[in-house]
Formats: sequence, C-alpha cells, structure tokens
Amino acid sequence: MKTVTFHYGSSSAGGFGRAAQERAIGRWLLLVAALVFLMVVVGGITRLTESGLSMVDWHPVKGIFPPLSQAQWEETFKAYQQYPEYKIMNRGMTLAEFKNIFWWEYLHRLLGRLIGFAFALPLAWFWLRGRIPTGYKGRLLGLLVLGGAQGLLGWFMVKSGLVDHPEVSHYRLTAHLTLAFIIFAALFWTAMNLLSHRRPIRDEAMNRSGKWLLALVFLQVIMGGLVAGLKAGYTYNTWPMMDGRFVPASIMDMAPFWRNFIDNTALVQFDHRLGAYVLFALSLSLLVRTILRREPGRAQAMAALLFGVLCVQITVGILTLLHMVPVALGAVHQGGALVVLAAVLAFLHIYRKSDRP
Repeated sequence: MKTVTFHYGSSSAGGFGRAAQERAIGRWLLLVAALVFLMVVVGGITRLTESGLSMVDWHPVKGIFPPLSQAQWEETFKAYQQYPEYKIMNRGMTLAEFKNIFWWEYLHRLLGRLIGFAFALPLAWFWLRGRIPTGYKGRLLGLLVLGGAQGLLGWFMVKSGLVDHPEVSHYRLTAHLTLAFIIFAALFWTAMNLLSHRRPIRDEAMNRSGKWLLALVFLQVIMGGLVAGLKAGYTYNTWPMMDGRFVPASIMDMAPFWRNFIDNTALVQFDHRLGAYVLFALSLSLLVRTILRREPGRAQAMAALLFGVLCVQITVGILTLLHMVPVALGAVHQGGALVVLAAVLAFLHIYRKSDRP
C-alpha cells in the first residue's frame, strides 16, 4: 500500500528558521548545479573544437589570469609548440589561431575555479554560522572533496595528451565526464531534499523502476564518454543502420573480446545507440504505468516530462550523428544528458524511501 502525505514544517519560529535555512542552502546548491551544467557544456565545446590541449600546464592559483600582454601570449604559444598537438596536427598555426582554441580551455578551467569558490565560500559561511541542518555536513564535505578530485582528474586527463600522441585517453575522458555527472546528481538530489516539503510516496515498485532508469542513464553517460573519447561519432553516420546493417559486422574485431566494449568504435557506438533504445522503452513503460496505476498527478507529470526530454535528447543525438557532430549539436546533446539525469532524479525523489537527509 502506498501513502500520500504532505508536510509543510512547523509554524513556530524555530521551525520557520530551519525551513528558511534549508531553502537558502537548497537554492545555493541549485546555483552550483547550474554552474556544473554550464561547465559540462563548455567542456563539450572545448573537446569538439579540439581546444583541450592548448594549455600545457596547470597552475591552480596563477592560472586564474590569462596572458595579458603580447609577450605573455608569445611565451604561452611557444610552450604549446613544444608538445605533440602542435608538432603533429597544428604545425604552422598562427598566434591568432592559437588564441581561438586557448580561450575555450581557459574558460573551462576558469569555470572550474568559479565552481570551487561558489561552493567552498558559502559552505564555510553556513558552517561557521551554524546554518547547516543536521545530517548534511558530511554530505557537503564529500561534495567539496569530489570537486577537488574532479580538478585533479581533469589535469590527469589533459596530461595523457601531452606525451606522444595528441589525444587524451578515452578512459580518462570518460572518468572525468562521469564524475561531473555524479557531482551534478549529488548537488541536485541534496537541493531537492532541502527544498521539497512533500513526503515521498511509498511505492517499492516505482522506486525500483526509478533506480533502474538512473543506473541506465549513468551507463549511457559512460558509453557517451567512450564515444566522445574514441571520436566514434565521426563514423557510421547513418541511422538506424550502421554500414548498411543494424548490428555492424566489425563489433568484435578486437582481441581479446572484452576490449571491443571499451576500444572498438563500432561496438561503443552501437552500445550507445542500444542504450538510447532501452531508455526510450523503459521511460515510455514508466509513463504508461503511472497512468494505468492512477499515480498522483505529480508523479504522472514527472514521468511525462522525463519521457519528453528523453525523446528530445535521442532526436538531438541522431541529428548530431547524421551531421557528423557539429559543435552546436554536440554541445546541446551533452547538456541534454544532464537534463535527462535531472528528470530521472526528480522522478525518483518522489518515490524515495526516506525523508531525511
């Protein structure tokens, strides 16, 4: 049996004080989540414009400032010329052309620093003022650690492209992308906990369905990272067939066989397509079930929203593939994945198993 109840908090001064504190922290976390969203989109543009290796060192403090004089620009460009991307791919590039790729990577790193300040400084303020509700300190500290780890992982990824071949490791790129989605999910979920005044609907079956969808979304993100890292989107640019077949002939060309799942562009792209089909079917099934079971209106509305944004995301993905990954469509597709993730989390939050934290 499922129960639907509503909770609006205490009307006492103390209760109102706690509610106001929770709203403030929840809105702050949503703002940080929005910055992470922007960071992911800019990261996609940085990758698609092949700008990610334009900054060949990492100075967490000094690197806040870009080159400001002609001499500094020439020094930065000279440093870039010592690395494989210039020597192999961009030999003869002018300083003006270098600036075009430099600014995207600089903006990406600047956003990372901005997110760090936007999280750490308010966290310290809320902490020192005793405004953090019971049960949330450990989670917020964990998010701070994850943010720092993401910065280190980003540099670890870039370093892989500064050695012999001007391509970052697709394993490291996938890890970097996946951690960004984990951070976004943690921020968004915690914010919903703090901002929602409704108790969850107790329904084990719907909770389980939401968790399956969440797991599949993360699996799809991992597949998308491998597709991006291997540049698999520039091959098999037809749909629904791949090289005239639904299942391409080359999906098991590598040995040992397990390498195909992470290194074979044909199988990686096929898996990403297959993941989209499965998510489409499951989200449609979820919507139908909420209607047939006469679930509360908010659950039906969220299931419909989830199905809608997933359809848009799949359509954008197909168009991105057919047009050989133009920058605009590729960036929209990467950002759209976060919108799908947020919709799944919002649905799952309705059927979460506990109120706090």
